[in-house]
Amino acid sequence: MTRLRIAVLGALMVVVAGLASPTAAYAGGGGVKETGTIDGANFVIEIPNGWNGTLVLYSHGYRVPGTPMTAQDAGDPVTGAWLLANGYALAGSSYSSNGWALQQAFHDQIALLDHFDATYVTPKRTIAWGHSLGGMITAGLIQLNPDRFAGALPMCGVVAGGPGVWNQGLDAEFVLKTLASESFAAGLQLVNITNTGFGPGSNFALAEGVLAAEQATPQGQARLALAAAVGDTPGWFNPKSQEPAATDYAAREQNQFLWDAKTDFPFLFALRAELEARAGGNPSWNTGVDYQRQLARSINRDEVIALYSAAGLSLQADLDRLADAQRISADPNALAYLEKYIVYNGDIRQPVLTLHTTGDGLVLNQDEQAYASVVRSEGNESLLRQTFVHRAGHCSFTPAETVSAFQTLVNRIDTGRWQDTTNPATMNTAAASLGPGFNVLLSPTEPPFPMAPAFLTFMPTSFLRPFDARNLE
Repeated sequence: MTRLRIAVLGALMVVVAGLASPTAAYAGGGGVKETGTIDGANFVIEIPNGWNGTLVLYSHGYRVPGTPMTAQDAGDPVTGAWLLANGYALAGSSYSSNGWALQQAFHDQIALLDHFDATYVTPKRTIAWGHSLGGMITAGLIQLNPDRFAGALPMCGVVAGGPGVWNQGLDAEFVLKTLASESFAAGLQLVNITNTGFGPGSNFALAEGVLAAEQATPQGQARLALAAAVGDTPGWFNPKSQEPAATDYAAREQNQFLWDAKTDFPFLFALRAELEARAGGNPSWNTGVDYQRQLARSINRDEVIALYSAAGLSLQADLDRLADAQRISADPNALAYLEKYIVYNGDIRQPVLTLHTTGDGLVLNQDEQAYASVVRSEGNESLLRQTFVHRAGHCSFTPAETVSAFQTLVNRIDTGRWQDTTNPATMNTAAASLGPGFNVLLSPTEPPFPMAPAFLTFMPTSFLRPFDARNLE
């Protein structure tokens, strides 16, 4: 079940690929659907009748090694169908490997654009978009290849960059292991993971056991809340539910436990090993981190204080234990790999619109603050707008919200002005006008769930472990 859960992260709703005779079909003015393989990466291209000259390049999210390498050119079939119906051509690659495959994705997506140019015609413009790791890839593609793109829509993207995101994950791991009351927690591998996989006896299974044991007591719940706080995990998990009140600390901690058990721990305690294998070592560190300061800056500070008090624990004593615990250093060569694939430098040369839910516990809304900060440092803030949806879940957007965001980006590309197009009321009206077939949450295992558009005015707090190109200077 864990593999299945992770495999659908990043909105992995696959557009089924078909057969094609691409050049003949295109020359004849008809629609095109081409599938194939370039350098080990499967791809799909769709060109509708009446193509408007714009190509939309989709980058998919994280896929667990061993799962199918399926080409995907849209995040969901409803949005994909809308794009084709409105004259947009679609393209997307499977990448030549699964996992933290940024190195491969950057090559494979540009190779696909080159194939499109050579087989059909160079588009009038190309727009990059993607979910989750694909949002990270989207932001990387425009940084590395600015002349190939007219605009970008990174959604729920890991736009704080690789080192910062994995460092913040290490913080949560470190607090869990250091403060856990169970003696068997001592066997947890936080980095340089060798006990891989998801089966019984794996590092992941051990982490899940520690998590369950801690959740069973008020003291353990308080310490899990502290681990959630240094990682800024939101206290809202189910996108079909209302957000718990800010002072409903028990409900918020329960939701953080669900984020850990169902989504975050597979990455922290299992899939980190896949990243380390790519990087040639551990790229993360917590040397010099002051966890008392991290807690003071966290969105969950009040929750931690309340739960520690209710459990009869000394918060200061646990913070002192963290301060005295042996820290973890990064392997310089592994860090260099993660810096290359990728940290952001803020040098954007085309309009970028980001989209994020406020209650995302896998890729935090604070990633957007980190990205905006480095863009602003380069004086490019006029090219960037960031939009937020008030909902729990990772990439839990409706097709209506996605289309509304896409239309907003296209309007900016066409007119050269944002004006008030990212006003939440404007975007909600545009999303609602698409009708009930678009205003639903889609799932590969459940029927569509009706959901009203939920854009809102929102300002994320600071990302707690920032690391961008300014750190390399």
